Amino acid sequence: MKYAVVLGDGMADEPVEALGGKTPIQYAYTPVLDELAGRSEIGLAYMIPEGMKPGSDTANLSVLGYNPKDYYTGRSPLEALSIGVDMKPEDIALRMNLITVSETGTSYEEQTILDHSSGEISTEEAALLVDALRRELEDDLYKLYVGTSYRHLLIWEGGKVLELTPPHDVLGGKVGDYLPSDARLLEMQRKSYEILSGHPVNRKRKARGENPANSCWFWGAGTRPALSSFEEKYRKKGAMISAVDLLKGIAVGAGMKNISVEGANGQLHTNYEGKAQAAADALLRGGYDFVYVHVEAPDEMGHQGSHERKVQAIEYLDQRLIGRLKESLDASGEEYRLLVLPDHPTPVRLRTHTANPVPYLLYDSSREFKRIGRYSEEEALEGGIVQREGYKLMERLFDR
Repeated sequence: MKYAVVLGDGMADEPVEALGGKTPIQYAYTPVLDELAGRSEIGLAYMIPEGMKPGSDTANLSVLGYNPKDYYTGRSPLEALSIGVDMKPEDIALRMNLITVSETGTSYEEQTILDHSSGEISTEEAALLVDALRRELEDDLYKLYVGTSYRHLLIWEGGKVLELTPPHDVLGGKVGDYLPSDARLLEMQRKSYEILSGHPVNRKRKARGENPANSCWFWGAGTRPALSSFEEKYRKKGAMISAVDLLKGIAVGAGMKNISVEGANGQLHTNYEGKAQAAADALLRGGYDFVYVHVEAPDEMGHQGSHERKVQAIEYLDQRLIGRLKESLDASGEEYRLLVLPDHPTPVRLRTHTANPVPYLLYDSSREFKRIGRYSEEEALEGGIVQREGYKLMERLFDR
C-alpha cells in the first residue's frame, strides 16, 4: 500500500457572492475530485488547535501528524531548516518578507501595506534586494539569509521571541500601527525602506507596472525546533514535494526527503504536472511509502483577494496534479490511499487565514465505496464526520 497527501494550501473558503453563493471549491470545475468524492470518505478536520493562531506552520504540522502544541516553536525556525541555517540554542529566527508599501506618506509609518508578497517577486530579484539589505543592516548579532520569492530569514543571536504581526493579516493597514516594539528591529524596517525604495530592481519593477519590494517586514519569531522522525513515528519512508521553505523545513526536521521539481515556484503558474510526476516516481520507483505534495497557489490567491484566480488554482490542482497522479498510480496496479485537503481556510473576503475546520477527502483504491456528492466544505459538513484533533488524521490515513 502506498500513501499520498495532496494539500491545497488555504483552499477552503466561504460562500462568495460573485460565485453565486458558492465557495471556490464548489464553483471550480473539478472532474477528478468529483469522481473521487463518490468513492471516498469526506469529513471535516480541525487543523488549528484551540488557542493557536491559524497559519500554514501549525496547520501543516497537524496534517503531518505532529500536534502543534507539542512541537511548534515558531514558523521561521522551520524555514531556517530548509535554508540550511544551523541555529544555536540561543538563536531566534524571524521571517523577513519583502513587502510593498505605498510610498505616498511623508514618513515610513504613514505608508499603507499593499502587498505581503511584492507581486510574488522572483527569487533572483529578491536575492539582489536581500544583498543590499545585508550590506547595510547586518552585524555580529543579526544575519540575513535568502529564501524563496518574497520569503526570507533573519537570525538574531541571543534574541527574544516577540509578538509580531504577519503582513498578510493587515493588508490595507498603516505601517505605523503594526511595527515591532523592539528598537533594533524597528530601525531595520525603517532603514530597509530607505535602501529599497530607489533600488534598481524596484525601479525596473515599477516601470513594468509591478509592485516594488520596497520594505522588509519581520514576523514569525521562534526558537530552534525539534521534530521527531516521521519514519520512526509511522514506519513509513516519506518524501515532501513543495516549493516553499516552510514545508521543506518541516520535512528536514521530520527526516523526510525533500524532492525538488523544476519550475515549482509557490505561485499560480507552478509546475503541477512536474509535481504529479515526482510524486508518482517517488512512490512507484523511488522506494518511498508516503509522499506529501504541497501546492501554495490557492493560499496566495486568497491573500490577493481574487476569487477568480483561486478557482483557477483549484482547477489546476484537480486536473493537472491530482488527475495525473491518480492516473499513474492506477496504471501501476499498486494499491494506494490518497488524502486531499487544505491546511486551513484563506477566505478571499478576509485575505488571511482562519481556524475553521477544513474538508478532507480520503480515498482507498482497494475498497469499493459508493456515495453521492462532491468534495466541498458543505458536503464535508453534511457528512457528519468530524476530526476534532486534526493531527490524528494522519493515523486515519495509515489505519487499514
